[in-house]
Amino acid sequence: MISLTVNGKAVQVDADPDMPLLWALRENLQLTGTKFGCGMALCGACTVHLDGQPTRSCQTPLSAAAGRKITTIEAIGATPAGKAVQAAWIAHDVPQCGYCQSGQVMSACALLAKNRKPSAADIDSAMAGNICRCGTYNQIRAAIQDASAALAKGA
Repeated sequence: MISLTVNGKAVQVDADPDMPLLWALRENLQLTGTKFGCGMALCGACTVHLDGQPTRSCQTPLSAAAGRKITTIEAIGATPAGKAVQAAWIAHDVPQCGYCQSGQVMSACALLAKNRKPSAADIDSAMAGNICRCGTYNQIRAAIQDASAALAKGA
């Protein structure tokens, strides 16, 4: 058994310590918002937060997550950055097919949690590891800028 803290709750997972965190979240804990994309940590669809840092769960062994705070897309809306990003995503009609969006949102939230006023270069750098096959990059950037403005206003 491996002890984890997922979305603020202590949980036990009976799985191989080498199992990717992604599969423990999806299969063992039924948290299916985090998606499998490439399996090589290149596309960002599987992004979750480990202790607030965006992390590719497809390549993170379960054992590496033990004792750390894991946040998934299911709980990100409870944070100020998460609320702002989710509202901006809707306002800008960011999702097309939607497959990459949980990873995109998680990366955007991590950026805004540590940098409330990111520059265009900061946004591009933070989002560089997330691929959107539908090409909604302009909407993503605009949504992050709007979420940043909302956070600055205290929304």
